[in-house]
Amino acid sequence: MVQTNGVSLRVTEAGEPGAPVVVLCHGFPELAFSWRHQVRALAEAGYHVLAPDQRGYGGSDTPASVDAYDVVELSADVIGLLDDVGAEQAVLVGHDFGAVVAWTAPLLHPGRFSAVAGLSLPPVPRPKVPTTQAFRRIFGDNFFYILYFQTPGPADAELAEDPATTLRRLFATPPAGDDGAALRMLAPGPEGFLARIPEPGGLPGWISEQDFQIYVDEFGRNGFTGPLNWYRCFDRNWELTADPPAPTIEVPALFLGGTADATLSYTPRNRAREVVTGAYREVMIDGAGHWLTEECPHEVTRELLRFLADPTG
Repeated sequence: MVQTNGVSLRVTEAGEPGAPVVVLCHGFPELAFSWRHQVRALAEAGYHVLAPDQRGYGGSDTPASVDAYDVVELSADVIGLLDDVGAEQAVLVGHDFGAVVAWTAPLLHPGRFSAVAGLSLPPVPRPKVPTTQAFRRIFGDNFFYILYFQTPGPADAELAEDPATTLRRLFATPPAGDDGAALRMLAPGPEGFLARIPEPGGLPGWISEQDFQIYVDEFGRNGFTGPLNWYRCFDRNWELTADPPAPTIEVPALFLGGTADATLSYTPRNRAREVVTGAYREVMIDGAGHWLTEECPHEVTRELLRFLADPTG
């Protein structure tokens, strides 16, 4: 347990103190546990690895205020982890919503990160209008889960009613190219989110029943309000990043994605250079979906080790 920025975070730690620090930030609905395949390999390669349950998740604190989950606070949490181990700099790696932290923290705290990597979410420039307004322009009256998540209450109750069903459906989200699934996800209608995802026949092959139960237990204990509050800060994040200390990311950066990740259908990859002015590389894993750290752990570990060894290569 690490005290940082006014909260207590449960941190998975591996590797020798004093070694180069790598911080691994999970996404939604995940945990530090989601990096279990990478933590040991990175530590054995000579890195000091810190993987927190981010605020609102797992064994970490869950502040009540929605504003406590904005990207300024989330980035400051990471800085506190570096300070706790006496590291002036670290490589910051984030998956999914953790990638939002990874792409933003170097803008807010230039000098504290020697390189940055985002998985499943590429670096995208700040939109010209508030983020939810941009989404409404794109999707109109159609359903879009991020907009559904904005109102406290309905999504919280729906996702928490049966955490096992929620997580099973989220982990089985359809791949890119499934036009029928895409239409279901965008169709207008009063029903909630989970009804739009077909009940899978079982767990995906990349997770065991034992590992899945860890997620069920944690989200069954804590619910989903803390994680959903991250989404409710989209417009606040837009305001807070209008004039960051660094206008662009000048350190080396890596984007690692899956060619079958449906989220990339509405997240542009071709504007990365508006965000990153340092060395930049993109690696797409053929056939991989959204849950990269668990779907293809060996490929993710290999690419991270390659990047850590030669960030500018």
